[in-house]
Order: sequence, then structure tokens, then C-alpha cells
Amino acid sequence: MRIFRLLKIARVVVQYGLDEFLLGHERVHGLSRLVNTLFFWRKLEQPRAVRLRLALEALGPIFVKFGQVLSTRRDLLPEDIADELAFLQDRVPPFPGDVAVAVIESSLKQPVSQLYASFDRNPVASASIAQVHRATLPDGRKVAVKVLRPGILPIIESDLGLLRVMAGLVERLFADGKRLRPKEVVAEFDKYLHDELDLMIEAGNASQLRRNFLGSDMLIVPEVFYDWCARQVLTLEWMDGIPVGRVDELRASGIDLKKLSVYGVEIFFTQVFRDGFFHADMHPGNIFVAADNRYIALDFGIVGTLSEVDKQYLAINFLAFFNRDYHRVAAAHIESGWVPKETRVEELEAAVRTVCEPIFDKPISQISFGQVLLRLFETSRRFNVEIQPQLVLLQKTLLNIEGLGRQLDPDLDLWKTAKPFLERWMNEQIGWRGLWRNIKHEAPLWAAMLPTLPRKLNDLANQNTTELLVTGYQGLMWEQKKRNWLLGVIAVLLAALVASVWWHR
Repeated sequence: MRIFRLLKIARVVVQYGLDEFLLGHERVHGLSRLVNTLFFWRKLEQPRAVRLRLALEALGPIFVKFGQVLSTRRDLLPEDIADELAFLQDRVPPFPGDVAVAVIESSLKQPVSQLYASFDRNPVASASIAQVHRATLPDGRKVAVKVLRPGILPIIESDLGLLRVMAGLVERLFADGKRLRPKEVVAEFDKYLHDELDLMIEAGNASQLRRNFLGSDMLIVPEVFYDWCARQVLTLEWMDGIPVGRVDELRASGIDLKKLSVYGVEIFFTQVFRDGFFHADMHPGNIFVAADNRYIALDFGIVGTLSEVDKQYLAINFLAFFNRDYHRVAAAHIESGWVPKETRVEELEAAVRTVCEPIFDKPISQISFGQVLLRLFETSRRFNVEIQPQLVLLQKTLLNIEGLGRQLDPDLDLWKTAKPFLERWMNEQIGWRGLWRNIKHEAPLWAAMLPTLPRKLNDLANQNTTELLVTGYQGLMWEQKKRNWLLGVIAVLLAALVASVWWHR
């Protein structure tokens, strides 16, 4: 089976001229003319990035999704390829409704007619991993039922195996292969993909995000109905709205686009800095807009998490950027260990200033954050900056936010919108408000601990006394043994002396 798949991949590689990526290396450059002669019939007028995108689409849904994940790693890719891979979309035909029904009944152990008052066998959306059907619960609530594509796991495992082989070849063939870390990229993709294959993980992500934004005037997250969920089935509250990419429809419906663009920035920074838990797949296909001017989040298969240390570090860097304090940015990178300790702060500061200074005080329509990130990554490579894995999804999400803002309000100033939020958050973390909040958070623990404190101190004192007694006893025993040993030696010597005197008589 894998042999046939490998042959198909080889055919697609030849058809779209992807050998250009491999034979461009000096070790195998001599084969380039031979390959071009053998496959003279190929028409390769299109740019290499376009041909790569078309090849991934031809190879099927797993390679398409891999291309989508790869497009977020602008630290590893040339600019033209990263931009083109960002256009990848899942173009997968739906599987039959009867098959979806069979998956649901097998997973939930009941007939669909008993599980739902109504179930539309025609899917409303279809992607590489799953498709969505409209349904109604027995109590009349409208729901969206997401069903995992049957038989997808063996295909995924087979393709992942081939991707690992290809990653190994890239690492060995190219001088820059180890820096590109292709094996780590495939491993990262493997993790995301397997998380998406368990819809209970997505259900948990949706529930957490819903709790974080319950009652929000900016974001709606659908409710999860766990009695109708399993690893292959996810049932969510049905959401009516307009896809955020349909700007003309939003404007015709009376949606305030400027307010919506500001909401997008605030939602992003709230998820990152307040919660440390953020929706990491915020492309236009997963975001709708409700009639009351709120965003609707969908598809929670990929989320990002940040530790308290990550949040503090990011906030310091963001505020330093906003205040144009490039020295602080450089120092923070060195202090965190992201760059070698011997790096001169002044050199890194000058490099960061060169990249960031031109973008300030410009509307978003005149700023390409893709370009800024690309130049920052180039700078990072020059200073041997280690790209932190936990921030890769954050970079991807920030680029999605840029795209949404550019569509809704080209004049949106991301910096001016985000800076007050970050200053407020830092004040809450470091100022007296943060101190008071931490005291309130720890107070219940202190209240439970204080009554037991005298007993614990007494136990500690007793424990120390016992340890002293044991130590003293052990010392006495050692002294006793030492004395017994000395007495034994003396007795032996005396016996030897008496025997010697007696013998000489």
C-alpha cells in the first residue's frame, strides 16, 4: 500500500517540477539537466510556490493540512512559499450521509432517530478530517453535528510515515537541513493532527473557551452537548451568523466593522494574556459574526496554551515594542536564554530597531506583519535565536488577526488598540491590584493552614528532637563499639605477651 502511495507522490513531484527543490542543491545539481531532459514535456511556467501548493492539493487532504501548518512556520520557509501555502484550503468532497449516520450510531450506541428529533444527511460543510450536519435535539434545540471522516486514521499514519522519511532526506541532503528542523516540524504536525482526530479533545477546548468568555459582549462560543459526543462525534449548539470574510454582507446587515476590528484585537490579547488559552485556528472560515455585532468562534481542534512565565515575557516584549524600547527587547531575549549569553545587547537592539521602527504610526493597510515577522526571523537566525515551540501557534494566530483586521478596517492601528490593554494587564499583574488579587487567591489556603500551624510546628520540633536523640544514640553506640574493639585489641596483646613470657621460661 505504501509503495503505491510513494509512486503517486513521485508522479506528482515530477508533474509539478518539485524536483527543483531537491536538485537545486550542489550535491545533486548534476542531475538537474538529466531530469529536465527526461521530462521535457513538462510545462513549468508557474512560480515554484504555486506549483508546490497545487502538488499538495493533488496529494490529498493530509498533505493539504500539512501545508497549512507549514505555512505558519515563516521562520523556516522562504517568503514566496509561506505566502502561497497560506492560500491552501480543504477541498475535500463530502462522504455519504449514510456513512455519517453509521459512524454516529456506532459511537453513541443508539439509532440516529432516537438521538435527534431531526438529522439532515446532507452535510453543510466538509473538510479533510470531518464534516458537519445540521440536526435538532429531542428538546427542540438546533445543533451542529461534526462527524469524523471514516477510515482516516490509516491514511494519516501512512502519510505521516512518508513525511518522516522525506524530513530525514531533507535533513541529510541540505546543508541548512538541521536548522530547518524538518523532523520537528513533522512531529509538531503529527501532534496537532492526532488531537484533531479525537473530537472529545475539541469538545473540552470549546467548553474551556466558552467558560472564559461567558457573558462576553465581544465573543460567542457554542455550548457543547456531551451526551451526544464521542471520539468520532461532536454535537455543538447551532450558530447563525455571517462568515467574517463576507464584508459586503456584514456592511449590508448593519454590522459596525470598525468596532468588530477592535474586538478582534481585544479578544486575541484577552485569550493570550488573561487566560493563557487561545483559539489558534482563527482563519475567516472559522469565524462568523452574529447579528448583535459579536464574533462567533467555531472549530476548536487547535488551541494554544501559555504558562505564566510565557505571558510575563510576552507582555514585557510587546510593551517594549510599543514603547520603542528596543534595548529592553534585546535584553529580554538574552535574559530568557533565547539567544547566546555572549550576544552583545547593542547589536541585537540595532537589528530589532531596523526591522520595527518603520512600521509605527502607520495604518494596518500599509503594514505587512508577514514581512515584519519574516525580517525578524531573518534577524533571529543571524543571532542564533531559538524559536520557542509554544509561540509558533501564537505567531500564526497573530497573522490571522492581521488578515481579519485588514478586511474589516484597513485603518486599524493594531498598536494603539493593543497597548492600553497590555498596560492594564501588566498593572494588574505587577501593581497593587495584582498583589491584592494574589492575596485573595491564596487566602482560602491560608485559612485552612493557619489552625494546623501550631500542631505542625510541634510535630516539626518533635521530629527534630527525635532526630537528635537518634543521632545521639547512634553516637553512643559507635563509641561503645570503638571501646569494645580497643579492649579486644589490648586483651589480645596481653595474651600474646603472657604466652611469650611463659614460652621463654
